[in-house]
Amino acid sequence: MVIDFTLNAYKALLQNLQKSAYVFFTFEEYCTQKSKCKAEQKLVILRHDVDLKSENSLQTAKIENQLGIKATYYFRVIPDSNKPDIIKSVADLGHEIGYHYEDMSLYNGDAEKAIKHFEKQIQYFRQFYPVKTICMHGAPQSKYDSKDLWKKYDYHDFGIIGEPYFDTDFSDFFYITDTGRMWDGYNVSVRDKIPVHQDRWINQGLVYHHTKDICKAIDSGTFPKRLMITTHPQRWTNNKIEWMKELLFQNVKNVIKFLIKRMKKKLLRKH
Repeated sequence: MVIDFTLNAYKALLQNLQKSAYVFFTFEEYCTQKSKCKAEQKLVILRHDVDLKSENSLQTAKIENQLGIKATYYFRVIPDSNKPDIIKSVADLGHEIGYHYEDMSLYNGDAEKAIKHFEKQIQYFRQFYPVKTICMHGAPQSKYDSKDLWKKYDYHDFGIIGEPYFDTDFSDFFYITDTGRMWDGYNVSVRDKIPVHQDRWINQGLVYHHTKDICKAIDSGTFPKRLMITTHPQRWTNNKIEWMKELLFQNVKNVIKFLIKRMKKKLLRKH
């Protein structure tokens, strides 16, 4: 068994990127400075979706702070993510705070109720940080896609300047995420994916399973120069018991997500 998704592995990944002259951006920084970014510049937009175990996000935030790196942390409203002391501590370390919204899922597709809840939560999170960006939470068990809220409303009206799935040019940026507790979890990802470009990246051989595979590609100079990295800090720990619990939980979750995707494909064929 390869021991991956430890804080040691995460720190090694960041150090490898730094050693290879990658420059780190929060998503807010990218949105405000992308016109100044040079085409040849090695650039990483570093993003974290704090779905659960928000204590883990403070650990990754501390590692980044020690390395002089700033990242974006998107927090949900549920209690296991939304812990004020943790959010404040992450912000105090110099990181960007954003809202990991799932309002359409929470209100069963009722856009009017969802947008009222969205506005309330933006105001709430702004007590910790002047929130400028947001990011959709996939909520794989829900039939509602929270990005659909923007078919009726405009997040710019709420002082938001960016949403990664709408405001990142993925023809220019490679997207890699630890969804499924692996770096190539396309088959178990319900919404955290970039379908328009995914096949192109796979065909180019840009497929990495373990963190050490990414580090090898960085060292060899074959890793993409411009990318967005998304992690879920709940998966990263040096605690052996918590590491094993997360491994077992994610394996079960991956089976469920795979079945959800297969059921959706069958329904689409019928229609």
